[in-house]
Amino acid sequence: MDFAFDDDQESFRKELRRFATTALAPHYQSDDRAGVMRPELPGQLAGMGLTGLRIPERFGGQGADAVTTGLAAEEISRADVNVCYLLLNSALIADILVANATEEQLARWLPPIASGETVPALCLTEPGAGSDAAHLTLRAEPDGDGWRLVGEKTSITLGMYADVAVVFARTGGAGARGISAFFVRLDAPGLSRTPLDDLGSRSIGRASLYFDGLRVGRDDLIGADGAGFVSVMRGFDYSRAIIGLMCLGIAAAALDDAFDYARTREAFGAPIGKNQGLAFPLVESATYLAGARHLCYEALWRKDQGLDHTVQANMAKWWAPKLGMEVVHQALLTFGHAAWSTDNPQGQRLRDVIGLQIGDGTAQIAKLVVARQLLGREFAP
Repeated sequence: MDFAFDDDQESFRKELRRFATTALAPHYQSDDRAGVMRPELPGQLAGMGLTGLRIPERFGGQGADAVTTGLAAEEISRADVNVCYLLLNSALIADILVANATEEQLARWLPPIASGETVPALCLTEPGAGSDAAHLTLRAEPDGDGWRLVGEKTSITLGMYADVAVVFARTGGAGARGISAFFVRLDAPGLSRTPLDDLGSRSIGRASLYFDGLRVGRDDLIGADGAGFVSVMRGFDYSRAIIGLMCLGIAAAALDDAFDYARTREAFGAPIGKNQGLAFPLVESATYLAGARHLCYEALWRKDQGLDHTVQANMAKWWAPKLGMEVVHQALLTFGHAAWSTDNPQGQRLRDVIGLQIGDGTAQIAKLVVARQLLGREFAP
């Protein structure tokens, strides 16, 4: 059993650490205060190969495996988790497209994502359909040789900045089998956007998108009519482990700062790390992070090996965000009054990681998936 990255992965990790430390971390707090995504970011990430990690080389990407993609997400999130949403969206959408689109469609859609020319979004959630996504109501109404999209999507990550999106719409009857997926240009007539005022991750442009007759053609349909829901659910198994590593990246950065502070801050004539009451919670945090990290990478390794990874990925999705929040909270408390100021990044880290307990499936949904796998569907909730 080998727990090490190979030489290429380790070299890539070190390169990413240098890039993230110098190009991303200095902007983490200022981007949050401004509430905007800097326009140069997609190009910067593309220059490091990060927007094309899961895109095949023949379409301008890196063709990276899942473990390498997780490694990249963890490193970027240590510096600025909000930038990592560009990586996450690109990887998830690339996996969906490669699994379902034609070669001609891939040749049109993937190179601009890999190059950072276009920013993609995933449009699934609606005001009345979040966890219950199989009952979404946005309609694709027949129109000649295509459709017109009518309805609303909400809580769309990068919704204010995305140029293209995979949009899930109802083309048939009720339930999952009536849902199709479309690749949509968001600069087309019939679309408006409204930004959401969020507690955390303020720079990612989470938004509601309103479709008022935006037209899509037959060649914008991804896969078969009515197969959209199945395709996205398969992709989520993979992305949930990536999200786990995003949370652990935030938590690792917070914990590193807490350990540094415990060495340098003195009280009662000694470094505060001398106190068991302060040191032991930090040690517990480091232990739990190590365990969750192994779980996330096991899920990604299993994907790379062509093995079922549903249980591991969904375990990672409910545990890592919860653990990330708890570790950041403990790190914040380590700083005492100093962390109550917004000059200290711990408060922002806490706000940002909480959002990942909601996005891409709640803990309850992840546990439901695992329960049905371990108990058997007939014995589970």
